[in-house]
Amino acid sequence: MKIYITSVFVDDQAKALAFYTEKLGFVKKNDIPLGQASWLTVVSPDAPDGTELLLEPDGHPAVGPYKKALVADGIPATSFAVNDIQSEYDRLVDLGVRFTQPPTQMGNVTTAVFDDTCGNLIQIVSQPS
Repeated sequence: MKIYITSVFVDDQAKALAFYTEKLGFVKKNDIPLGQASWLTVVSPDAPDGTELLLEPDGHPAVGPYKKALVADGIPATSFAVNDIQSEYDRLVDLGVRFTQPPTQMGNVTTAVFDDTCGNLIQIVSQPS
C-alpha cells in the first residue's frame, strides 16, 4: 500500500494553483471540471507519477472552523520535504512567501512554516542525509 493522493483545503482553486505552481514549483497533474470546482491536483516535478496533492475546495461547513483553529494554533495542514531548508526558505522569501516560523532545528530535523495564501500553514522539513 502507498499514498496515492492527499489533499489540502483551499479557499480559491485558481489562487491555490498559482501559488503551488509559481511559488512552490509543483506542476499541474489534473484539472477535471466538476461543476463549480475541479478535481485539481499538483505533483512534484521530480516525481510526476508520485503522490498527488489535491487542491480541494473548502466549501464544507466544517472546513472553515477547522482551518481557522489550525492556523490560530500554528499547526501546519501538511508538510513537504526539501533537501536544503535554508536555500528553500531563502528562495521562497525572495518570491514573497510569508513565513510564520523561520528554519528551526527540532531534534534531528529542521522545519519552517509558511502561509499558503489559501487559509493554511504549510511546513517544510529537511532531514540530515
